[in-house]
Amino acid sequence: MDFISELNENQRNAATHTDGPSLVIAGAGSGKTRVLTYRIAHLLSQGVPGYRILALTFTNKAAREMQKRIAALVGQDNASDLWMGTFHSIFSRFLRIEAEQLGYTSNFTIYDAQDSRNLIKSIIKDMKLDDKVYKPNDVLGRISMAKNNLIVAQAYAQSSKIVLADKAAKKPLISEIYKHYQTRCKQSDVMDFDDLLLQTNILFRDFPETLAKYQRKFDYILVDEYQDTNYAQYLIIKKLAETHRNICVVGDDAQSIYSFRGARIENILNFRNDYPDYKIYKLEQNYRSTTTIVDAANSIISRNKEQIPKNVYSRNEEGDKIRVMKAMTDKEEGFQVAQEIFRLSQYEQAEYADFAILYRTNAQSRIMEESLRKRNIPYKIYGGLSFYQRKEIKDLLAYFRLTVNPNDEEALKRVINYPRRGIGDTTVDKLKEVALRYDVSIWTVLCNLERVPGVVSNTTAGKLRNFQELIERFTRTTAEENAFDAAQLIARASGIIEDLSADDTPEGVSRRENIQELLNAAKEFTATAYKEGRDDKLPAFLEGVALLTDQDNEKPEDTNKVTLMTIHSAKGLEFPNVFITGMEEDLFPAQQCALSPQALEEERRLFYVALTRAEKRVVLTYSTSRYKNGNMVYPRPSRFIAEIDPHYLDGFFTPARPPQTTLPHFQNRTAGIPKPQISIQKKVDVPAIDLSKLQPANNEQLAPEMVVHHPTFGTGKITAIEGQGANKRARIYFARHGVKVLMLKFAKLYRQTD
Repeated sequence: MDFISELNENQRNAATHTDGPSLVIAGAGSGKTRVLTYRIAHLLSQGVPGYRILALTFTNKAAREMQKRIAALVGQDNASDLWMGTFHSIFSRFLRIEAEQLGYTSNFTIYDAQDSRNLIKSIIKDMKLDDKVYKPNDVLGRISMAKNNLIVAQAYAQSSKIVLADKAAKKPLISEIYKHYQTRCKQSDVMDFDDLLLQTNILFRDFPETLAKYQRKFDYILVDEYQDTNYAQYLIIKKLAETHRNICVVGDDAQSIYSFRGARIENILNFRNDYPDYKIYKLEQNYRSTTTIVDAANSIISRNKEQIPKNVYSRNEEGDKIRVMKAMTDKEEGFQVAQEIFRLSQYEQAEYADFAILYRTNAQSRIMEESLRKRNIPYKIYGGLSFYQRKEIKDLLAYFRLTVNPNDEEALKRVINYPRRGIGDTTVDKLKEVALRYDVSIWTVLCNLERVPGVVSNTTAGKLRNFQELIERFTRTTAEENAFDAAQLIARASGIIEDLSADDTPEGVSRRENIQELLNAAKEFTATAYKEGRDDKLPAFLEGVALLTDQDNEKPEDTNKVTLMTIHSAKGLEFPNVFITGMEEDLFPAQQCALSPQALEEERRLFYVALTRAEKRVVLTYSTSRYKNGNMVYPRPSRFIAEIDPHYLDGFFTPARPPQTTLPHFQNRTAGIPKPQISIQKKVDVPAIDLSKLQPANNEQLAPEMVVHHPTFGTGKITAIEGQGANKRARIYFARHGVKVLMLKFAKLYRQTD
């Protein structure tokens, strides 16, 4: 096909050699998505039916982008039958088809992290445990890690190693909580995100005929970001590929940064052990970043021992050196970052969307936010409160979930008395007590109150029956109507819209608008599903919402704003200008990682990821003092700064200090801050001068060929004078720093006296 000629030689080889196991090592910015897309398009163009191809990604956004590109290459009809999506969405499809074998119904609902946390909290309360010892987040994290390593509740309780670790942590009853958690999920016909992986493994382990069916189904398997797979994902992929062995995994070991989620770098490093007959393809040309950024990143990652050798390079312009900014306090660090963003936006007409501020921990965002607000610089926090986590959205979604699956305990508890219908917490607790006693769901008890007389009063029983009839009416509606019509009916008949309409405050108006936005999403889903011949009912819409990731929740209006995010959240993204803040020991690398060689290597990979998000400019910032856990600490600069080849650094320097009171105008704060240049045009001979004879220069008398001295950049020769009046600036070649353009009214230049 002609489209293959659009690839470079290495990309072309990776895209067209489709038989047998393949490992594609894709360096940062090397066109990984492009290769995956063209490989699938090539298979389709060779007559492979779409339904015989399984492509797994980590975000819906990546899957949609690839699907769109493939359709553009081979036509929508050829691309429509692909099994392409996130691990969780594809495995969810498997599980809905095979649910009965595992004791679930095909309408099981999916808990997000908040739902799971709420259930854990409820169990801790039921067990009369101290939630300051058994913190719901910690318990959920422990259970999640167990599931990702395929350890079910029974095996967890029987593992002496795990039990001893919990006892040492003074949390000996986590195994009991895990057991209750799984029981309650099963009663509620619910799976959490980790169950989608765990239950798929159980399905393939316990039902070999089902495994064989899916092994035969897919001739070709492709996996994106293979270095981020955990043990559960790895095992499913390995089982599915056993029959045809046409498996292609794409990734970069240098960007493996999610071990805290269970990701295992060994999966990509040991691919050759799983498939001895594999072929390896290396995508080493970085199309994103300047040569300086790529070479600096290489000088960092070369220090890691656990890696697959590769030579990442760039043929882009050389670009600016990496700047290092020192601050005396964390507050000053925020001031400097905001000041530099403002300066570049004014001087270079850069869009705010061209800037990203990255940090190691979420706690660092506060000072950055304050500094940006003082400058009136618009910003957004990536990975903040998702649209789908807002209370009013969660409330309506709970009605949707309960309509699809009335056994969903967390959904029922959330809306049984919202809007208020006189069913209090005491009533719910009584229903839950009976449910636990008889090992059934709360909904089952609610529907059989006559079998458990005396649990609630006749008046309360009437209110519960009204609620039951409402949900049953919704359930009948979803079977007949499309997602939008069903969602609209539920929003009105539940009383949510009426309740929100009574609040005319700005917050109330915003909540109503959010509900309308959710209904708009249902309408868009319905229209698209109808057009593409897919299921347009409410359960399908609800599943799509449940499987969204953070990257799928960006709002279109969040366009021209500076992006604030953790480095972990930044993976897969790119920006012209990147500020990496908090470059200090015990912050980055994190204190808990410094003593473990493996953890330190992952921190170094994290720094590599941060550097390679940048297209043109990187600024590293650190502070010599900052508040940490309420105490002032005095950190040293991060070892990672020293690990960068100094040839790629623009030295340590301190820009103008922020004032102690009110902020003056921008013009009074830019003295001595250079405008970085893309490259040095030619070398200029700069004669030495006697620094003891320097006097402030008269800006009106400055002219080309004059030798001047700058406090930061040293001695240089003026090559050109540009602009007039207040905008007059000098283009100066400095012996140590190359070409800089300085506004004369701010520059503080000196000349040698005779």
